[in-house]
This record gives sequence, structure tokens and C-alpha cells, in this order.
Amino acid sequence: MAYTTINKSSLNMNTKLYTGTGSSNALTGINFQPDLTWLKKRNGTNYHVLTDAVRGATKQIYSNDTGAEQAVAEGLKSFDSDGFTLGTNGDTNGSGGSYVGWNWKAGTTSGITTDGNTTITPSSYSFNQTAGFSILKFTGNGVEGAKLAHGLGTTPAMVIIKRTSTTGDWVVYHKNLTATKSVFLNYTDVETARSPNGYIYSPDTKNITLSNHGDINNNGVTTVAYCFAEKTGYSKFGKYKGTSSTDGAFIYLGFKPTFFMAKCIDNAESWYIFDNKREGYNVENRDLYADNNGAEGSADWLDLVSNGVKFRYNSIGLNGSSNNYIYMAFGQSLVGSNNVPCTGR
Repeated sequence: MAYTTINKSSLNMNTKLYTGTGSSNALTGINFQPDLTWLKKRNGTNYHVLTDAVRGATKQIYSNDTGAEQAVAEGLKSFDSDGFTLGTNGDTNGSGGSYVGWNWKAGTTSGITTDGNTTITPSSYSFNQTAGFSILKFTGNGVEGAKLAHGLGTTPAMVIIKRTSTTGDWVVYHKNLTATKSVFLNYTDVETARSPNGYIYSPDTKNITLSNHGDINNNGVTTVAYCFAEKTGYSKFGKYKGTSSTDGAFIYLGFKPTFFMAKCIDNAESWYIFDNKREGYNVENRDLYADNNGAEGSADWLDLVSNGVKFRYNSIGLNGSSNNYIYMAFGQSLVGSNNVPCTGR
């Protein structure tokens, strides 16, 4: 009884822990050539650094900052067949620093599908329909209701957009947000109906519909979008309600989570990020926050179990009583097309 066609999740999304060297540092063991790499120093207040293959190595944007793209020659210098190479920059490779890198595979760079409704075709892109991930670089046209081709072949569940040639917020569409509302990766804000028209409309199987807000579709401004679709047994994007209990809510994912990020949408709280590598056992307490540059925390937040997430801390950050949260999760299938079950943690 095959459950998913993604037998080994680490061939599409993988976490890499490493120690900085302060000199050229070629990191391997990712299991693929990454197309998006998100790096954060765990024991310091350095910025989150996102580099992707579509914009190009050395081109950095920061999830906790509104700044435009920066060319950092000694940042991530190349995407390699089994990892990436870093230069001497302290945000990503300071001597003796402890770092985490989250990596996603896209890979197809031609043949994006459009239809008669498409009004913006990305100038460059990379997509992975099997794993439901695409990176789009496009120039905004300033038109309300513009339709941007996303390449996934199915409807995205989450889209993150950041203009790169000028400053701007990280606007997030998630399938479980209230219609016409957004949240922002660089803020703790609740879901917001930004005026005028500061949101991403519900996408379809070919296109993302954009408002004409300056952070989303600014005429002549270069912008990047990271798009994610759900894939059974590998990725899930959903919503849950907190209980304010150490025997908290359980989210059934249908896979063993290896990456989990969640955000409260009706209270001002951070974007909490967990993975299966930094702590390595339950209770998972190594949290980082996409919206700020803080060092890794150490509260006993949750368990990552063989088929989902169990909350263990009665904080409003992830588990406040009756509060609503959205999440994105990736992980290893219970049973793949090879009919080999995964094991518990």
C-alpha cells in the first residue's frame, strides 16, 4: 500500500548543521544540489540569510529584515552537487560559530506552464513538481489581479514574496489565512488586511493572482516568490488551535517531520522554526525565529513523532489557549511507493 511517491524526503529537503571556519568552507552531505538555502547562526544574533539559485549565489536576502538584495562576495559562493560553498562572511561562516542550513531542491529551469490568463511569466525560475516547490524571479507590472505563472502543476498552499531590488516586507499567502489577509515573515503581526490590496489572492493550478501593492507587484520592481504545494507523505500546510497545556494539541501530518515552522495569526508572536537535527531527540527545544535574529532558544516546545507534532509547552508562542496558528511542515513518509515504512524518532 504505497502512501507517497517521495520515498526519501532528504532528496528534496534537508537540514545541514555545521561549524563555521572563517575561511572557504565546502559543505557536503545535503544529498542534492540545493536551489534554496536558508542559513542561520545558532549561537549568535546574526541575520537569517536566504540565497537561491535563481537569483544567484552570493545574492542574499534576510527573512528578519526588509532590506533589498545584497551581493555578498564572501557569503554563499556556489551551489554544489552535494551541498554549497561558503566564504568568510560571519553571518554564514564565522570561525567557531554553530550554524544550521535548511535546503530545498527545485531544479527545472525551462518549460514553465502558462495559460490564457497568465500576465506575468517569470524572467527566470526553477521548479520541482514532484516535491511541490518553485522559485520565481519576476518583474512586477503594477496591475491589480495580475497572474504570475508558478510552475507547480497544482495549487500552491503557501507563497512567500519579497521584492529584491528595493526594500519591502516578506508577504505570506497561506491557504488557511482569512481571505484578503496576509502575514509577514519579517514581523510578528497578526493576520492583516493591509490597505490598499496588500495581499495575494487564492492561486490556482497555473497562476498566482497578485494585488498591485508595492510589496507584491510593484511596476518595474524585481521580486522573488517561493511557492509550496502539499505532497502527501512529504509536506503539509495547515492550521491548528492551541490548548495552553503541556499535554497540548497533536497535529497529524502523515509523516515524520524533519522541518516545522508555525505562526500564531491572532496574537503578535514570532515564526517558530524547528527541525530534526539541532536537538535530535524529544522534547524538541531548539527554536529559531524567522522574524528576528535571536540566537537559538531552549524551552521544551514539542515532540516530533513518527506521524506528526505534539505540543509540550503552554506558551502563547505555539500553544496558547484557543489561539489559531498556521504551519508548514516537511518530513519523511510513513510508507512510500517502495512500501518500506519509516521508523519512529
